[in-house]
Amino acid sequence: MHVSLRLNSFYSFHNASLWTPNLRTLVEASLRVIPEFLLPEEEKSLLEEVEPHMKRLRYEKSHWDNAIHLYREREQKKWLPSNEAVLQRIRYHFGNSAFYYLYIYILIYIYICIFFNILRNESFALDTHHITYVHILDLHKDGVIKPHIDSSRYCGDVITGVSLLSDCVMRLRHKDRKDELVVDLLLPRRSLYRLGEISRYEFTHEVLANNESKFNGRTIVKDRRISIICRDLPKRENILQGQIEMKPIPEI
Repeated sequence: MHVSLRLNSFYSFHNASLWTPNLRTLVEASLRVIPEFLLPEEEKSLLEEVEPHMKRLRYEKSHWDNAIHLYREREQKKWLPSNEAVLQRIRYHFGNSAFYYLYIYILIYIYICIFFNILRNESFALDTHHITYVHILDLHKDGVIKPHIDSSRYCGDVITGVSLLSDCVMRLRHKDRKDELVVDLLLPRRSLYRLGEISRYEFTHEVLANNESKFNGRTIVKDRRISIICRDLPKRENILQGQIEMKPIPEI
């Protein structure tokens, strides 16, 4: 079974004295990092499926919302059965209650080879409606993801993904106190991360470039990184607020 390891190993709060106990508790509750979520052979299988498509795309220098530099991306709906099982394992891992959490783990343990509701299962509640396309983001070793909050028009309350090929440091900054309330997440290769609730809406997130990629004073070398990202559907009222122009993402 996977266990979410917190604070001491994978979270680092800057300026600890500036965090109120309540805010820190809310942020901690909204974040998860699970190391070694993928087995090496599962990572290999995912890469074998996505690499042929990614290699046909060129690295882009700027994103439609200026949030990413040196990246290529696409979306995919249909997956090989073995990889779909891994994707499903992400989706409901983080339930709404201790009972559900235990229940899901029991199901995973018993039915791992036949139960296909398990990558989305790691992060969303049972009644969540998911975006059927999975987002694949390939970040060059010299690429960066700049501070941003994903638009609520295009995804809902939870963003979750796995990191392939490389470790990295994800930094969260409070949208109104960006230089004071900062928390770093260490995302090891093959780990699962989850942003939800307050960390999803009140904090920007970014992936640090190598010249500042440190975690608790330790340099974390970021190589080329592919993230496989699952999202839930945006709330209807957010969809109806209007639309903005965005570059279509290649899909199959």
